[in-house]
Amino acid sequence: MTKEEFRKLTENILILDGATGSNLMASGMPRGICTETWVIDHKDIIQDLQRAYIQAGSQVIYAPTFGGNSINLEKHGLRDKIEEINRTLVGYSKELAGSGIYVAGDITTSGSFITADGDYTYTEAYNMYQEQIRILADAGIDLIAAETMINIEETLAAVDAAASVCDLPVICTMTVEADGSIFSGGNAVEAAVSLEAAGADAVGINCSVGPDQLVSVVRNIKENVSIPVIAKPNAGMPVIDEKGNAVYSMNAEEFAHHMKVLIENGASVVGGCCGTTPSFIKALHDTIR
Repeated sequence: MTKEEFRKLTENILILDGATGSNLMASGMPRGICTETWVIDHKDIIQDLQRAYIQAGSQVIYAPTFGGNSINLEKHGLRDKIEEINRTLVGYSKELAGSGIYVAGDITTSGSFITADGDYTYTEAYNMYQEQIRILADAGIDLIAAETMINIEETLAAVDAAASVCDLPVICTMTVEADGSIFSGGNAVEAAVSLEAAGADAVGINCSVGPDQLVSVVRNIKENVSIPVIAKPNAGMPVIDEKGNAVYSMNAEEFAHHMKVLIENGASVVGGCCGTTPSFIKALHDTIR
């Protein structure tokens, strides 16, 4: 997909998929393991989930490459498997992508903060993203999605790295508090402005809170950028049950209602994060279509 083709897609509302991780755990994935290798071993589970998202109305599915960067894989002793893991996971998603369905190469934070006096530098982040994005692009993704980002500088490194290896659209979402603040400092509007200037093709938020708490954040981003605004929030706020599982506060219809408000306030690329399922995307699709 070219950047111009992506921009045309967002002239109407572009529907992303919903959560991956929370659904995998509901399907039996243990905590604390390497998600990517578990998914490789459970191809039917990830494909059933992504197939259901497509049937619900998702136009973009995220390849399950979220933690497929060198720093995360190193923690699991899998640094030397980075190309095999990313290529295999992109392949799983591409098998499902027919006409009008696009596959995003999913990337995320290393978990470290780039600071002036820190142990993690912009160059290290740039190199990490460049390696993974080159593999994803070679594997045939249609766009790059940097999501659940917690540091503006690291996200800028991802955008710069993408531009160095491919011409694919790059969309970026920070994870924020309800007031728009970012965990490592700064806020969603500052991030969006900086990322647009760096060449991102769409910017916004994902994860953290529910859509009911993000109206002013989405509106403020929209007022300060000229590129499409993304909203991919959780299914409300979670409560931890007696088994240690997160139970989210919204049902599909409530989620779709609040997402419609975010669209009215400027979001044009929408989906769901933790706690959302294909039924949430179906309700969102039915509400806006």
